This record gives sequence, structure tokens and C-alpha cells, in this order.
Amino acid sequence: MREIVLDTETTGLDPLRGDRLVEIGCVEMINHMPTGQTYHVYLNPERDMPQEAFAVHGLSSEFLADKPLFATVAEEFLSFIGDAPLIIHNASFDIGFINHELGKVSRGAIPRDRLVDTLMLARRKHPGVSNRLDDLCSRYAIDNSKRTKHGALLDAELLAEVYIDLIGARQSQLILASETIQAAGSGMIETARRQRETPLAPRVSDEDRAAHRAFVATLGDKPLWNEFLEN
Repeated sequence: MREIVLDTETTGLDPLRGDRLVEIGCVEMINHMPTGQTYHVYLNPERDMPQEAFAVHGLSSEFLADKPLFATVAEEFLSFIGDAPLIIHNASFDIGFINHELGKVSRGAIPRDRLVDTLMLARRKHPGVSNRLDDLCSRYAIDNSKRTKHGALLDAELLAEVYIDLIGARQSQLILASETIQAAGSGMIETARRQRETPLAPRVSDEDRAAHRAFVATLGDKPLWNEFLEN
């Protein structure tokens, strides 16, 4: 399963009052594992940078002046995220800005049923305590020492690690890793697979096998299927 962990930085809190995106960071995950594929872009907001926002992410108007407009990168952004679920911390904030920008370039809004809000997940798992990204990194022993300022790609990378812990996927990964190490110790090279205690009953009947053999016999002298047929 493909998922995209996403974060943004902006000029403020409300796109309806003229605030704009200034940075997008995305991390691709397959089966809850980061693949190393990322998408990252700084954006020219076509407006000034309020001091309050600059204090959060450190992106100045001068730095952003030569960066692309959202309209220029909209297609490559949409291509990267595809139709994958979007993992976002406080998703309503980020998706509000993204959908506002998409509307400005006459593109359809991203539906909210694609969103997985890690803030809501964290509040259900850890009620009554602060669940900011920094708090979650501390709770799950994730190194966030490089996070001296907010940054979309860095925050997406940290959130990917947090998300794995929030949904309990890291424990599954550790179990698989342990089984692989044990298998390696016994001389096996391939990754060990957990076996069912009771194997599933075969779904292919004797009639199916006979029909398949009859079909293969019509394919010539040396059909490739013969290499896979049991004697």
C-alpha cells in the first residue's frame, strides 16, 4: 500500500485572508516503510512574509522571491501524490491551504476521505496530553535534534517515523527483522516468512490441473509452462 506523508509551511494561518503556501514536503511510504522517494519545493507566495511566520520556519521574502509559483509545480505535485492516502499532522490546516491553491489554478480539491490525521490518531492514543510533533518525537524516542525551525520536508520525515509508531507498525517490523536474523543464523539467505499453523487448503482441484495440462499440450513441443508442472 502506497501512502504519502505530507507537510507544508505557509505565510500564516488562513488562506481565505490571503495567506499562501511557501513550502511543501512529501515522503513516500510503501507498506508503512519510507522508500526514500520524496517531493520537496519552496514556493513564491507573491506577498510579504509576516514576522510571526518567519519566526516559525525562517523562510524570508528574499529567499522565496526566485522560487516557482504554485501554478508552475501543481502538476508535478499532483503526479507525485497520485491517489495515495495523505498522512498529515493537523490535516485540516494543510489541506485547507493545498485545496485553496488548487482552486486558484482550476484544479479539483483533494477529498478529505483521503486524509489520515496523525493529530487525531495521537489524541485517541494519548488523551489528555500534548501531541505536537515534537512531543510525539520525544515520546517515541525519535531524534528531532535537527528541527531548530519548522521545515516541510524534515517535518514530513519525522512524521513518517511517528506514524509508524502510532499505528503499531514498528513492532511488526521488529518481529519480521528478528525472524530474518534467526533465519540468517540457520544459514538461510532469504527473508524468513511467518508460516500459518494450519496451512490453507488448496484451491486448485484435480479437474483444474487436468484441464491446465490439456491446455499446455496444445502450445507446441516445448511450452514454458512445462517447467512449472509437477511430474
